[in-house]
Amino acid sequence: MSPSPSPSPSPSAGPSPRTAPTTPPARTADPGPAYAPARAERPPLPPVPAPYRLPFHYGALHTVGLDYLVAPGPVRDLLAEHHPDLAAADFDGRACVSLNYQLYFAQYPGGGGITQEVEVNIVAHPAAAAGRLAAIGYGEYARGVDQTKLLGIARIHVLCDNPLAIDAGRRLYAEPKYPGRFESVMPSLNGPADGRAWSVVCRQATPGADGGVGPAGRTLFSFSADLAGLTPEPVNSAPVTGYGTDPAAGLLAGPMNVYQPYHFHELDGSTASRVALTVEDRAAGVGRDLATLVGDTQAAGVWTFQSAPVAAHNRPYYIPSKP
Repeated sequence: MSPSPSPSPSPSAGPSPRTAPTTPPARTADPGPAYAPARAERPPLPPVPAPYRLPFHYGALHTVGLDYLVAPGPVRDLLAEHHPDLAAADFDGRACVSLNYQLYFAQYPGGGGITQEVEVNIVAHPAAAAGRLAAIGYGEYARGVDQTKLLGIARIHVLCDNPLAIDAGRRLYAEPKYPGRFESVMPSLNGPADGRAWSVVCRQATPGADGGVGPAGRTLFSFSADLAGLTPEPVNSAPVTGYGTDPAAGLLAGPMNVYQPYHFHELDGSTASRVALTVEDRAAGVGRDLATLVGDTQAAGVWTFQSAPVAAHNRPYYIPSKP
């Protein structure tokens, strides 16, 4: 509390007109609690184990994501199991389950690598930071209105076909990452000009004896999105905060920048049928969780990103041997 000023003298003992009034002591502001804890009291950054370096730079990225607004009960239960310090985002009484497929290229000093992966995520935020979030709906979230970036993706399953990416995801970002194999079709400048369809088949795989990822096994799930004729909306939703939970250190967050807008399609009753999700193996693991969380719910939105080409090798032409 601020100190009280000195009590005023009674009227009968007031100063004469020739006597200067006593100046009360200056009020001092209450400093209150410190704005932030001292540096020594703050947590350290997570380690970056060798041979990795951060940030990780993508040479090219092609991705499609599907969002589903679902009943919050099963989502909260699964989130508490995997990430107890996170709370599911509340979009007008619904939770959001988000799937995304990524095909990306990275260049290293000794060459390059290509990776495919699929994430199954729950849109969530740190439970302790709930008071910092504005009340927004799904459409606002998908368009990047939440600039706190506390609304991020809590990874539940990440399937990947690159052993280096699996190791890096686990050790750097505490991702629940394990082997998978994929069959994918996507729009491409090297394909039909009107191609706007995406489809991904995700298959089971096991670690190979040589440390790699083994061959494709049974189909776990598949999804598709036909975006032909739909006008995309550019949205500024990056950076995307990805959450992981380390068994020893707890919750951590890793933001991912994307340097161009995503293309977003908000779906409704007339367009939701453009997207399909089929769960083939519901017995356990990712298939069981997708069946429990999403079931027959129709997608609420689709978002895509495809890196722009950096070069083009043009059509050849003949050169006559004689003028």
